[in-house]
Amino acid sequence: MSVISPSLRNGLPARASLLAAVIAALLSPTALAQETEQEVKETDVEKVLVTARKRTESIYETPTAVSSIGEGLIDDTNVTNLDDVGKYVPNLNISRYGVGNTGHASVFIRGIGLQDHIITTDPGVGVYLDGVYLGRQMGANMSLPNIQRVEVLRGPQGTLYGRNTLGGAVNIITKQPGDQDIATVSARVGTRGRLATDVYVNSDITDDFSVSATGSFKRRDGVGEAVNLTNPEKEIGEEQEYSGRVAAKYQFTNDFSVTAAFDFVENESGQSPYTIEFTDDRPTNFSINDGEFYLLDPSLIPDDPDDLGTTVAGIESTEYSGWGAAVTAQWAASRNIDVKIIASTRSSEYEGGLDDDASPLNLSEFPETGEADQSSLELQVNGAYENFDFVSGLYYFNEDGNTKSGPWVFSPFNVPDGLLNDGVTPVTDVCGFCGGYGYFDLEQETNAYAAYANVSYSLTEKLSVGGGLRYSRDEKEANALFPSFGGERAYREADFSEVTWDVNTAYKLSRDMNVYATIQKGYQTGGFPPRPFGGPQQFVSFDETTAINYEMGLKGKVADRVSFMAALFHTEYTDLALPYSDPQSGGGFVTIVENAGKSEAQGIELEGTIDISDNFILRTAVGYLDAEIAEVDENVIGIGEGDSPALTPRWTVMIAPSYFIELENGDLVTLNADYSFRGEMQGQSSFNEYEMIDSREMVGFSVVYEPAAGDWSVSLYGKNVLNEIYDQGRLAQNGYVGIVRSNDRSEFGLRFTKTFDLY
Repeated sequence: MSVISPSLRNGLPARASLLAAVIAALLSPTALAQETEQEVKETDVEKVLVTARKRTESIYETPTAVSSIGEGLIDDTNVTNLDDVGKYVPNLNISRYGVGNTGHASVFIRGIGLQDHIITTDPGVGVYLDGVYLGRQMGANMSLPNIQRVEVLRGPQGTLYGRNTLGGAVNIITKQPGDQDIATVSARVGTRGRLATDVYVNSDITDDFSVSATGSFKRRDGVGEAVNLTNPEKEIGEEQEYSGRVAAKYQFTNDFSVTAAFDFVENESGQSPYTIEFTDDRPTNFSINDGEFYLLDPSLIPDDPDDLGTTVAGIESTEYSGWGAAVTAQWAASRNIDVKIIASTRSSEYEGGLDDDASPLNLSEFPETGEADQSSLELQVNGAYENFDFVSGLYYFNEDGNTKSGPWVFSPFNVPDGLLNDGVTPVTDVCGFCGGYGYFDLEQETNAYAAYANVSYSLTEKLSVGGGLRYSRDEKEANALFPSFGGERAYREADFSEVTWDVNTAYKLSRDMNVYATIQKGYQTGGFPPRPFGGPQQFVSFDETTAINYEMGLKGKVADRVSFMAALFHTEYTDLALPYSDPQSGGGFVTIVENAGKSEAQGIELEGTIDISDNFILRTAVGYLDAEIAEVDENVIGIGEGDSPALTPRWTVMIAPSYFIELENGDLVTLNADYSFRGEMQGQSSFNEYEMIDSREMVGFSVVYEPAAGDWSVSLYGKNVLNEIYDQGRLAQNGYVGIVRSNDRSEFGLRFTKTFDLY
């Protein structure tokens, strides 16, 4: 009995191929990718096309480790935002810690990433939307209603992507105007008050003019309450978001087109669930010298860890808003040369904060706001001549932003009205330099420049070699005002530059199998510490980080029904910048960034798809990572040799089977399941036993019914059906650990989708 998948019937990407191997099945592979272009029938191997190297090519012929997640797999596994993608790619982990804001996404690949969102910090993994770099992690947790595919490149991407792609890059690629001539309406209802709807239209208005538009709304009830607030603005963990995107393409001539796009998002949600756990080494005899902990008692903490005990109104809610505009001009200058220009501007702002003691006492509350404006311009000149092709370009990026916190409390150093927490005793009676609310204010402007070129040459029909070179320069101007700065704003400047490169070779073992080897150098810019509460002497720049990655891989079809991709890598980092927070120093959480000498990481990634039968497909992904600090400089404190980088699980596993049942009348029922595992990991790079995050397992499913006509479908779905509750982050403090808990709890519901053909 032959089976036609729903996505193929609708003219959408057909098969999932999630590159990996099932360890339980002798590492038999799968491919975590959906075909995102029209299938190319040059060989029997399914052609999954990607643009990871800024040129369109088969994923099996790309000499780098890349996973391509298409819209079909996104639907099958109930992926709704970037955070969900982090469950299905090997050695990829995505956390949402930043001031409890659900719009935040800390992306870690192969142990490289950054938890902090503050303006003076830069991520270790670059996130791109249709070729536009998103400078901030706040707002990166994008909804994915109109996505053609998400490409995850693992390992340093210093040549084609440049700065801040030390761990890798994530490319979010939307459906372009004119790709389809349809309108789609989708609605979802589920438990926990889930309500979501998407509208998508893509049409040719004339022979030369095409438009696409998406509108999206989603909401969900919270998982806890701010129990000590009379009229809380939001429930803890509540979600509500509006977003949209409009794009228009005009084909001026056969050789020249311009595409303009605008997107926006408005998110008003509740704070992520947060609680504290008391540690075994908590002092038993408290005094003012123990800081905030001399009054904190376990009886003050809500019994339900999803509830929040704060009495600070407004800190239980978060907001994020942003918009972006981009113009892409493409010109086929000649038979061999293409020119592309991408100009963009983006703006974002957020509100959030944490009540770190999670109690009714005013001991440690840090409300926070931030904003960032960025613009970029990139010129690409790409070409192909007989046996070689090349990609080259010039790039400019500017970002101007700030982070502000206040009025905040950090007892006993900064206390409301200058009183101790008994509300009677002046804090100056016991602490002469203390009293009054706290605050801080950080501003930074960055100008970044780059020039790059990458060339690939086919020596024979089977053997190719390639390489690239990039020069990057970052100029940063920052200023800050903290309570320990004596009322004077500190101004700093720093410049960073690096030449990065890569060399690679690929060999076609057979028509269906390719092997590659590559050496890559990556670069992450230096910067300034995010919370220098210790005084101006701590507000000094840290150095850039470089990495050399040695990698080899095997890709293709190992049997008639088995597609496979594997990567084996070893990466050496020099001056790896690692932040860690020390809440015991002065009037706030001192966040120190240290260039920790040398670090190493090695591992293996296996991905693939097995067509067990005409009706049964199994997709899997397995990642193993051994990462540790190999050498610590003499002046580095808090980080030791053998420690692991933060949020770096040793094992990552995904298994996603799909079974198709075609009924006698031609209707189709599809059964999908997915399993995701992330091993235990350190909460910070500075090891503390109380900051270890336990492993987690997530299970989901969907049952999809589609009539023979294929113009509508209804599905029953379940996300996190076992209601796995896990920690997003853990930060040890004096006597307790602050814990940001997961927000993606169990959810069951129905989804209805209707597609209209537009002619």
